[in-house]
Amino acid sequence: MDGKVAVEEHATTKANNALWDAAGEDDRNGHAYAQSVAARLIDLDGHLREMDRSGVEFTILSLTAPGVQSVADAGRAIDLARSANDELAIHVRRHADRLSAFAAVPMQAPEAAAVELDRAVGEHGFRGALINGYSTVGGEEDVKYLDEGADVFWAKAAELDVPVYLHPREPLPSQRRAMQGYPELVGSAWGFGYETATHAVRLMLSGLFDRHPTLQIIVGHLGEGLPFLLPRLQHRLDAQREGTRGAKALHRPSYYFGRNFWLTTSGHFHARQLTSVIEEIGWERVLFSTDYPFEEMTQGARWFDDLAMDTGQKYAIGRGNAVELFKLGIGREAERLARGFAS
Repeated sequence: MDGKVAVEEHATTKANNALWDAAGEDDRNGHAYAQSVAARLIDLDGHLREMDRSGVEFTILSLTAPGVQSVADAGRAIDLARSANDELAIHVRRHADRLSAFAAVPMQAPEAAAVELDRAVGEHGFRGALINGYSTVGGEEDVKYLDEGADVFWAKAAELDVPVYLHPREPLPSQRRAMQGYPELVGSAWGFGYETATHAVRLMLSGLFDRHPTLQIIVGHLGEGLPFLLPRLQHRLDAQREGTRGAKALHRPSYYFGRNFWLTTSGHFHARQLTSVIEEIGWERVLFSTDYPFEEMTQGARWFDDLAMDTGQKYAIGRGNAVELFKLGIGREAERLARGFAS
């Protein structure tokens, strides 16, 4: 399928290159892989060539993890977010028909994050924000999750009507005991999933979507297990309702999952699992992604192109859903928007 739109594809900038630590990739995947990823993160022209080889018409770029979320000094995080967004914007403007970006936002200072999101969307035309999990605000265990004192940022995202991509970050050191002795589990193979899924559940239980019901959150890797784990979670929360003390939400998790969440195929190229995700959340809330350069864009694209599924659903997942969510106005959609139609 040509004309695909990919929405979890990573890059870095000169100012932020040091924030991606290749040592972890060296340890888990080998030096050659780590060096290849590092080179491709900075090679934005090479990214365009990969898109051409993969039938991807449009990509929304994002600053690779952990990005500014790992910078404990709020002032420095603010400066780095701004410089990263400005540098990405220069490249995006050169290829406006092929690229846009998510804003990096310094959630260590939520008011400043709201200002930076407003600026990146207004000045650069960015399509929302990507946040790499919790934000470090002190020592390595001193962090803030997105349901902790960040409402000014969420209000701005709702006002601008742009989605926020909740991207993984490694679990805190104190939460890795179950993986001790198996360092290969800490990152994308396992730790990313349960850390991000738990973070998403925190948002569902926090009352965030009652205060801002139009907010839209994107989660990658076919939902980090959420489509399979939420039914059990909800069943047990219902059963222990009298003992629940933390939840502030007016509705059950499935209510928000079906109204406020989108899932992507990034780095999870398995047909049976995709079918299960569609059955749980609907094809209308699934987006194509590959997780380049940590995954091969050509591999993810080939897998998707070869899927045997309804043509209309495939078009929606591969392109149409993203065009609508991000108001892209590209290709045939641009013609229809110009005539006053939204789809």
